[in-house]
Amino acid sequence: MKQDQALQLFSEALPRLQQAFSHLPSSDPSAETASTDAMRAVLDELTERLADNYPYFHPLYAGQMLKPPHPIARAAYALAMWINPNNHALDGGRASSRLEVEAVREIAAMFGWTEHLGHLTSGGTFANLEALWVAGRLVPGKKIVASENAHYTHQRIGSVLGLAFENIAADTRGRMDLSSLETALQSGEVGTVVVTLGTTSAGAVDPLDKILDLRQRHRFRIHVDAAYGGYFKLVSDLGPDAARAYARIDEADSIVVDPHKHGLQPYGCGCILFNDPSVGRFYKHDSPYTYFTSNELHLGEISLECSRAGATATALWATQKLLPLTPDGEFAQGLSCGRMAALRVYNKIRQDKRFFPGPEPELDILVWAVKACTLEESSRLATAVFDLAAKQDLHLALAQVPVNFFGPETWPGAPADGRVTCLRSVLMKPEHLNWVDAIWEKLSHAVSKAIEPETL
Repeated sequence: MKQDQALQLFSEALPRLQQAFSHLPSSDPSAETASTDAMRAVLDELTERLADNYPYFHPLYAGQMLKPPHPIARAAYALAMWINPNNHALDGGRASSRLEVEAVREIAAMFGWTEHLGHLTSGGTFANLEALWVAGRLVPGKKIVASENAHYTHQRIGSVLGLAFENIAADTRGRMDLSSLETALQSGEVGTVVVTLGTTSAGAVDPLDKILDLRQRHRFRIHVDAAYGGYFKLVSDLGPDAARAYARIDEADSIVVDPHKHGLQPYGCGCILFNDPSVGRFYKHDSPYTYFTSNELHLGEISLECSRAGATATALWATQKLLPLTPDGEFAQGLSCGRMAALRVYNKIRQDKRFFPGPEPELDILVWAVKACTLEESSRLATAVFDLAAKQDLHLALAQVPVNFFGPETWPGAPADGRVTCLRSVLMKPEHLNWVDAIWEKLSHAVSKAIEPETL
């Protein structure tokens, strides 16, 4: 199993790392540490507590955006934690800081950038905060806009930073509506457009190519939130609309991607990239005690966060060394497997009279509703299916999505701005492709138990 691989790799590498410091005099602590038996007792209790989790690592977990780290990432992270470096400054993370620079450079190259400023963060939220903070400095007094299906934290970040924010309507596939965006742009008050490549609700891909064309007529910055979908830049079998969007991602002003989603990394590992390195001037500060051993740029000088685990960078570097970020390479093929799994489940749903299919998946996320005459009944049935599937160890997710995802004829008389609770699945593990039939069998059994004949 992958977990066994990680433990084996770690146990082989640790003695070699310890040997590198064997010339130092013994430094046994003067105070007596806790006994092995005491620590074992704590870990025994912890093991029982941790068992109260969903099996996020298993293909039958097909709910939220949870993907197990690669064994090399687990082993590298644990190895670095033996030293516990801090990538705020070279003083605290000399080797791991260089590994971060190299790993981030490879991510930037994936998007087609040779010149960039970037670093790792604790996750996509903080990475997006930095992107919008810089945008606010470059276009002060201007508004930030994002699709109504963009991540909710963009509006929250705008509030934190004191920046005006506006939601833009979405189309029936969950993507930013271009006519609504252009109406907002005509006011001249928009400074930054947040373009989402892979919404968290349904994996929708905003039409970046067309939004870039609008930038020719209206002056604004483009920030691409690709926290979820960024790595799909490496995949060649996307649909035509998504492919056109990804083909022009290099024209954005800033990009966020989360290696702890599709990048096979432990939490938390986000990444922020700017195409203009000169934005580093906004981070400038004085710290008379932190930077003194090197004249090189410290990562703390281009980051709003201070202490950051060097183990995060180490794990990412090791994973990318093993699985390079090459188009249609081994890593990219894993993404393609997840997308193929989502399309196969979608086609089964589309052909089943017990369901209303949502938009065709653009990445590896799909949403669907249980067939019923009213929104309320459909929502109730979705919750029932969710519970019944879990009893069979199939773990899905629930989501409230706009009714326009399903077409106006689905629930006649439903309010145009209404929402329905539906089922949602994130098939982001490569193994999901081989588990489609098992997933479908359990889902079909759950809906058969939940649904009443008269609702068909």
